[in-house]
Amino acid sequence: MLILFKRFAITMRAVKVVMGTAGIILVFFLLVGQGKSVPAPEIISEEGIGGPDRDVPVELVSLETEGLSEPKELNQPKMLLFSSYTVKEGDVPGGVAQQFGLSTSTLMAVNNIKNSRTLQIGKVLRVPNQDGVFYVVKKGDTLSGIATKHKAEIVEIRVANELFSDNINPNTNLFIPGATIAWEEERVVSSSSNGGSVVSNYIMVWPVQGRITSYYGYRRNPISGGRSLHDGLDIAATTGTPIKAAMAGQVISVGYDNVYGNFVLINHSGGYRTLYGHMESFATRGGTYVTTDDIIGYVGSTGQSTGPHLHFTVYKNGSSINPRTVLR
Repeated sequence: MLILFKRFAITMRAVKVVMGTAGIILVFFLLVGQGKSVPAPEIISEEGIGGPDRDVPVELVSLETEGLSEPKELNQPKMLLFSSYTVKEGDVPGGVAQQFGLSTSTLMAVNNIKNSRTLQIGKVLRVPNQDGVFYVVKKGDTLSGIATKHKAEIVEIRVANELFSDNINPNTNLFIPGATIAWEEERVVSSSSNGGSVVSNYIMVWPVQGRITSYYGYRRNPISGGRSLHDGLDIAATTGTPIKAAMAGQVISVGYDNVYGNFVLINHSGGYRTLYGHMESFATRGGTYVTTDDIIGYVGSTGQSTGPHLHFTVYKNGSSINPRTVLR
């Protein structure tokens, strides 16, 4: 009797297992039949609960190289608005303009600043919400003529100045969005010894003091021996000599190049960029805003170099220019 009872119990357990399995299979087919997915069991990999490494380099897509345009809302005409800024010790027009995403010429034009290298401490500046310059309307001027002259859009002028018609009165102070001062007007104005004013192109300071060993222009390459364009100045100095920014701006690249060795690249207003090469070491990093008082690195002889010196290149709108034309 006991043996029969045990056999019965085993049989019942087997039946339960079979029925349970059948039930699971039935539920699975019912879910599949209704188009629902069945979640797979979670499996923890050898990489751990945190999953794979997330610090995988991601290549940024450039809007320019991909031929994509900015969102339309970023390009809509804007009404002219102003904020204020009180000048502090060490401020220069280029540095203040950079803080607000403006060109130096805009800040100088709006505030009638005559010297791009100095600002009066405590002076309250008017800071517009967009780049541009003011233009005093003359007799006979038309809105279309002013727009054409400054390469601006009529609709932007209308919105910025809240104009409700194309009729403008002489002596009206009109803001022209996106316009810049002509190169001749953009030059630095400083005081001369006789009390008058002199006009100068000199908007940068020497990044390091030393002897020029190679000028801008075509020369015999000291490494390859061939004739090539030397796109900057070579300024000889002892190893470790501090190098300062030639103009206020933002550091956009710090790194190593096979030719320039350790280099720093700085973006300035007005379409200018400056390159400092063959450094021994850096004293700044990408994204930093610098002035002409800031040390960005030290003279060295890294890369293709025949001795300790600074290679200094000035770019204007993407092309190199002779640094002597802008160095003070």
